[in-house]
Amino acid sequence: MALPVTDLDAMTSRPAVRTGIRAAAAVAAAGSAGLGYAWWEARWFTLRHVTVPVLPPGAAELRVLHLSDLHLAPYQRRKREWLASLRHLEPDLVVNTGDNFGHRLAVEPLMEALGPLAEVPGVFVMGSNDYFSPTPRNPVRYLVPDDRRYTDSSALPWQHLIDRLTDAGWTELTNRRAELTVKGVRLAFAGVDDPHLEYDDLDAVAGPADQDADLRIGVSHAPYLRVLDRFAQDGYDLTFAGHTHGGQLRLPFKGALVTNCDIEPARARGLHRHPATSSPGDPGSSWLHVSAGAGTSPFAAVRFCCRPEATLLRLTHRPPGRP
Repeated sequence: MALPVTDLDAMTSRPAVRTGIRAAAAVAAAGSAGLGYAWWEARWFTLRHVTVPVLPPGAAELRVLHLSDLHLAPYQRRKREWLASLRHLEPDLVVNTGDNFGHRLAVEPLMEALGPLAEVPGVFVMGSNDYFSPTPRNPVRYLVPDDRRYTDSSALPWQHLIDRLTDAGWTELTNRRAELTVKGVRLAFAGVDDPHLEYDDLDAVAGPADQDADLRIGVSHAPYLRVLDRFAQDGYDLTFAGHTHGGQLRLPFKGALVTNCDIEPARARGLHRHPATSSPGDPGSSWLHVSAGAGTSPFAAVRFCCRPEATLLRLTHRPPGRP
């Protein structure tokens, strides 16, 4: 039964009720401001710089551009312009760890944005969103483990993407090994198909890494521990991965809440060792670089304390006595 207007006036005139209304309004305003910032941050692209002492003495230093999780759509003019601007870095090698698609018509906009970068030596693997379109879902589900159900998703033109990248000269590493020589440095690669979809075939790339190469590199879309373990055990010096979006929503002083795989949140982005050690310079483990990526699902187009990124890694010489 509705209260008379006079009763409503009396209730809302009480100090406690007025305080509650003001508090609720403040919370709503803060939530709106936070959401607006997170929407804006997802478009605030950045380039990170990392130095990795991984090359043998005498080898030429290399500049490696790591791209991941672009989730590119044709209408994303700002992202395309930022991606095109990276050509001025003049890297020696490009490593693309997948999830290029944000729209089924993204292949040609991607190739246009890459421009001269596609002419640089490059390697790539596929991610889940290169095969299947994301679908709308409750945002809360981004905070719980992914059930990996893609049967209701639309298939994307992944083979066309592979063809365009390989025609440009990049090397596909879908459950295969390969070799490249860049600036006189002999590089041995092993790559797997997307572990998040359980498409990885570790047996296909198993075995000791080429010890005659100057540098041995593993490449995977998602940094699942089974893949990282195998690459480290087989003697790969450096592994590239993406997929995590760096957690996408991070808290100050805490970092990532989730990784969408079985790697721990502390290594959701950046340069680390694997197996994880207490000492960053422990020679008993290999290097791992996880990119936070440059995009989002179109159905969760926000980031918080986790700017979209690409990374330029400067590969330098190992300290004397280090393997």
